[in-house]
Amino acid sequence: MRTRLPAIILLIALSGMMSAQMVSSHASTMASPTSTPASGNLQPMTQEEMASKIAIRVNGSELSELDVRREMVTIFPYAMQHNGFPKDVEPEIRKGAVEMIIFEELLYQDAKRRNLTISSEKLASAEAAFRKQFPSQAQYQQYLKVECKGSTEVLRDKIRRSLLIEKMLKLEVTDKAVVTPAMVHEYYDKNGKEYEHGETVDIQTISIVPPPGANKDVIASAQKKAEEAVKQAKQSKTAEQFGLLAEQVSDDDWHTKMGVRKTMEVKELPPMVATAAKNMKVGDVSDLIQVGNAWVIIRLNAHAQAGKIPFDTVQKKLSSDLQKQKTVEARAALNQKLHQGARIEVL
Repeated sequence: MRTRLPAIILLIALSGMMSAQMVSSHASTMASPTSTPASGNLQPMTQEEMASKIAIRVNGSELSELDVRREMVTIFPYAMQHNGFPKDVEPEIRKGAVEMIIFEELLYQDAKRRNLTISSEKLASAEAAFRKQFPSQAQYQQYLKVECKGSTEVLRDKIRRSLLIEKMLKLEVTDKAVVTPAMVHEYYDKNGKEYEHGETVDIQTISIVPPPGANKDVIASAQKKAEEAVKQAKQSKTAEQFGLLAEQVSDDDWHTKMGVRKTMEVKELPPMVATAAKNMKVGDVSDLIQVGNAWVIIRLNAHAQAGKIPFDTVQKKLSSDLQKQKTVEARAALNQKLHQGARIEVL
């Protein structure tokens, strides 16, 4: 159930910020104890004022400014740290919040048209779980006062609404976005080229690079450093030992990652590095390789011939990716369907 409890509690905290009258240290659209909004988009308001101000009408049903703000906090949970919503992103946050609560209201209205129901047992369980999320009885009572007119029956209606929205999402999105193992395998078979690769290597590097425009003495000093580095590198027995040396002496950007590079196709490497790698065994450390004005030492950690990534290797990620894709598509189709003929006013 989408209870929005963290957003509710944050709004309770933020409500005290909305009437302060000092100048903001940075542009935001919601006031804090030491600031007022720099933007005219969101004026300082109490929770009660937000709850009573109508922001959206969906087929005649009214949604409040508090509904919008709560969704905005859900989208941007760092509102407290930022003293509200930063001016540069506030319009997009608000746009996303408005779209979300319209979508949910349309889902709820469709659930009622279908006469979907929630069992009394599930409703009672959800209500008990919802109440437990409040850190204090005072905050729970504040929520009841502002959003439920002090009525637990109104609260139950809100919880029932949330559960019906979840039920609709399951029926229209989750259940329609199921990805079976057969579907995953079919995609793999039909898109086999995505999983083909050339000859690849995994390497670590140590690079000694004299500064641009260095004179002969500086270049000679760099070469001497490289010659000493290759002696130490060849004495290393493990990738970790090589990596510790890379951290100490390497001048390339990968020294902070113990010299570890991503898996690369051999054809992507400089020719002289590719030639060295192809003639090494896993665990070997190369001699000095001159690449332009740099001296490079590599350790070969893995070597694979050209081929195709096995299905078992990609199955889990592919299944997850297809699931996400189908979910996005199902949700977008549902949103479009619900909007057809809907009367929506954003005030």
